[in-house]
Amino acid sequence: MPRDRLGEFEPLVVKKHQSNVTGIEDQIIALYAKGASTRDIQDHLQTLYGLEVSPTLISNVTNKIIPLIKEWQNRPLQAVYAVVFLDAIHYKVKQDGAIVNKAAYMVIGIDLDGNKDVLGMWIGENESAKFWLSVLNDLKNRGVQDILIICVDNLTGFSQAISACYPKTEIQKCIIHQIRNSTRYVSCKDLKKVTADLKPIYKAATEEMALVELDRFEEIWGGKYPLIIR
Repeated sequence: MPRDRLGEFEPLVVKKHQSNVTGIEDQIIALYAKGASTRDIQDHLQTLYGLEVSPTLISNVTNKIIPLIKEWQNRPLQAVYAVVFLDAIHYKVKQDGAIVNKAAYMVIGIDLDGNKDVLGMWIGENESAKFWLSVLNDLKNRGVQDILIICVDNLTGFSQAISACYPKTEIQKCIIHQIRNSTRYVSCKDLKKVTADLKPIYKAATEEMALVELDRFEEIWGGKYPLIIR
């Protein structure tokens, strides 16, 4: 126990007369959540706290939160969401001694009161419409009966997967992905000009104004890049 003459020193890590360090479990879980390995957590506790902690103990502590994770993953959801965003984030992870690509499927919903919530996360080998269909079925099994607007990128087969589960949902495709898909046919020297001429189409306030801008774009670039118009 740390001592000083007047007894005014108050340690923060291990308090006076404290016989156990129960907060260490919280530290282990926090480090684990940040992606630290078992060995890294062991070295950190040894350096900071002077504690000899075995890798088995660290694994036992982190395994305690698995039931909480399962409960969160399977929790019931609201019946109706105003907007739901579906997208996958790609990571490189170490698996069986090799670095492989993984896709983390993210679903973020906004309810009718305007509150945002992460509805779920799933891990797959790569992004595909087939896997998204299983994600949408999981949402329906957890109580989501209707979604007003779903925001997605232009992944092949994505719209068909959404229509299979939620046929009345309006699908809003990401403008950035739409422009990126169009400019893949453009040479580098024309890229800035074509992108500038595409923006008025997507920024139009009404569909009629967008069609007018599309006709103007076709007059300028339709002969050189017909695939963009298609």
